[in-house]
Amino acid sequence: MNAPLTASRALLLRRLVPRHKSVSAPRRYKSTRPIESPHSSQPPQPPVKPTDSKPAANAATNTIPGPSWAWVEPLTAPYRFYSRSQARRPYLTQFISSLTIYLCGDISAQNINPSSEDSSWDFPRTLRALIIGGISSIPSYRWFMYLGQSFNYSSKILSLATKVLVNQLMFTPIFNTYFFGMQALLIGASPEEIWERVKKTVPTSVVNSCKLWPAVTAFLFAFVKPQNRSVIAGECVQCYNLLCWCFQSHRTDRRFRRNCYWMANLPFSTKSKSSKCSCC
Repeated sequence: MNAPLTASRALLLRRLVPRHKSVSAPRRYKSTRPIESPHSSQPPQPPVKPTDSKPAANAATNTIPGPSWAWVEPLTAPYRFYSRSQARRPYLTQFISSLTIYLCGDISAQNINPSSEDSSWDFPRTLRALIIGGISSIPSYRWFMYLGQSFNYSSKILSLATKVLVNQLMFTPIFNTYFFGMQALLIGASPEEIWERVKKTVPTSVVNSCKLWPAVTAFLFAFVKPQNRSVIAGECVQCYNLLCWCFQSHRTDRRFRRNCYWMANLPFSTKSKSSKCSCC
């Protein structure tokens, strides 16, 4: 009787007396601090920060923030305004740009070589330049846009060469014929005089344009945005005309002077032996 009683008493005492179990601290993921036990007597240590080995070098590199070309930003405001105008109203922007370019070209041409001996301003000549530039602005813009969207092959060189060739064979003769014919028409020339003007000026100007305009056309289609090609081409035309005026102002042979657009205000006199045309 004593043995079963002793065993039952031990079992009862085991259930009544609490047992101290070791509680493990929860694991913290993605933490650099060591796992601490809740019964630990040591205070938690703060994380060690990495020390900078080169404080002097970092202090020396503190400069004004921003790129070195930030001073150019105010100068690009007119270009951004023109780009926004081009995106909103392309035809109106092209028309105004063409008028401005032709006006500047005529002003420069009349300053270099005036139409009269007393150096008075020739307003009808300026008006003729504005009319010619205004009429040709939209067709020129549409032509360059069409040419930029056409003849696009896998080879960039082939595409560029094709566009230059098509522009030289189609646009240049048509534009030169329009320019010289419209100049004669606006001064009141007869149909026979207009045809005579076209026959004398267009073939020579088309041949001589092959010396410069293929390179200009290649540059336009390679580096200039499509919506700005017509304007840049007009500026190149005016620069070409001014070069003609400068180089031909001292020449005595009229055949060199027929290549300049701004020399085509009046028909050439076949009987005159003067080195100038009747407008100079």
